[in-house]
Amino acid sequence: MTDLCLLSAAELLKRYAARTLSPVDVTAACLARIEKLNPIYNAFCLVDKEGAMKAARESEERWAAGKPIGLLDGVPTSVKDLLITKNWPTLRGSKAINKDQPWLEDAPCVARLREAGAILVGKTTTPEIGHKGVTHNPLTGITRNPWNADYTPGGSSGGASVAAATGMAALNLGTDGGGSIRIPAAFTGIFGIKPTFGAVPAYPAYVHHRVH
Repeated sequence: MTDLCLLSAAELLKRYAARTLSPVDVTAACLARIEKLNPIYNAFCLVDKEGAMKAARESEERWAAGKPIGLLDGVPTSVKDLLITKNWPTLRGSKAINKDQPWLEDAPCVARLREAGAILVGKTTTPEIGHKGVTHNPLTGITRNPWNADYTPGGSSGGASVAAATGMAALNLGTDGGGSIRIPAAFTGIFGIKPTFGAVPAYPAYVHHRVH
């Protein structure tokens, strides 16, 4: 039986178009994988099960009508907790940030994903303010390498890399200013891409947005 959590974004889109697979089933499978594995590896600091399933049902309806809204319609995707995301707190692994404030906007990369129909399932862990090559912080504790839980997945996009390696989401947004995608990609054996600076808008300005 095919493990829906391990299908690539390209394969998911192919199957959605052929009507042989539903974004609802895929999203539910990813959420179940998160529920099972996150207590062990600590990749996610926030999971929006209700919001993800609502978005998946909407995507399913669009595919049934033959009208997907973008190139990622129905693809489960995570967002690193350095990237501001509408309606979700972005705490950056730090006690210095007030959770109880309005969260009214998306970073440009998050906005583009949403516009393309990606299913945002939650936020992945980062070291405090993203400034370490390992992934642990005072809010969520230690994120562990899925190949050996005694080891680190690297940082600072450690949560994103673990989510990618374990099939918790098909696409996982990270950031990289000095190795923060490249290090975790190497440590967890997954594919990470860091586009040339300026190819993806950086907002807030101190962090550059990239995608695993």
